[in-house]
Formats: sequence, C-alpha cells, structure tokens
Amino acid sequence: MLKEFKEFAMKGNMIELAIGVIIGGAFGKVVTSIVNDVVMPPIGLLLGRVNFSDLFVSLNGTSYSSIAEAKAAGAPTLNYGLFINTLLDFLIVSFVIFIAVKQVNRFRRKQDDKPEPKKDTVECPECLSEIPERAVRCKYCTARLEPSVDKKQLTN
Repeated sequence: MLKEFKEFAMKGNMIELAIGVIIGGAFGKVVTSIVNDVVMPPIGLLLGRVNFSDLFVSLNGTSYSSIAEAKAAGAPTLNYGLFINTLLDFLIVSFVIFIAVKQVNRFRRKQDDKPEPKKDTVECPECLSEIPERAVRCKYCTARLEPSVDKKQLTN
C-alpha cells in the first residue's frame, strides 16, 4: 500500500498540480496586496478619503469607530468594505486566468492549424518498419520492394 501511495504521489500530474496550487496561493497574496495597497487607496481618495477595509455596518445597532472595536465588543458586523476588496481580488485573478487560458488556446490552435510535414517514408509490407520512400529493399528485413512512382512522371 505504501508503494502504491508513493507511485500515486510521484506521478507527474500530481507534482504539477501541487506546484500550481503553491504558485496560485502566492499569486493570490500578490493580487490581494495589489488590491489593498495599490488599487483601493486611490479609489478611496477619489471617494472622499474612504478606507474600504473600515466600511462596515454594526448589526446590533451600536455605533463603533472601527471593525476591530466592534469585534472586541463581540458585536455582529456586516463588513461590506472587506467584501468589496475580496470581490476586486476575485475579478483581477479571474481576468488574469482568462487571459492566460485565452493565450494557451490561441497557441494550441496555431499548432493544430500547421499542416503535417510531407512524409518521406513508407511502411515495409513485410516487417512494417519505416523505410525511405525511394528504397528498393527494406533495410530491416531486406525484402524487395516495388519502386515508388515519381509524381513528376505522372504529370508528364
């Protein structure tokens, strides 16, 4: 059972998934910092020096000066400013993922559209090995082959 688990855990896809999760977590922290430290302060300044992380409504009717004060008092709060920050985090992450997936799909489409290169080999009817198209004998089984007709001869 330990051997099977080791094989399962060491599969290439499992390791790639783990790396993706770790990088995704780090990317999430970067986006959160961008939203909280770069995007929201100018928006708050434009809206009259509003700090979005301090926007909340106390549900017990008592007025508190900050979320920390309300939480210290044990008051239930509706933290809509933090929700706005989290929503912006989500929108930025989903937009970046959308752009990345779009680029990957575009790259795959370009690869699929490429014509297959001309095949200069044929299959030996005796041993099924790939051999040059103009060969008269198979280099693997030495079977005698019918010479291939040149396409230029067909057009003349």
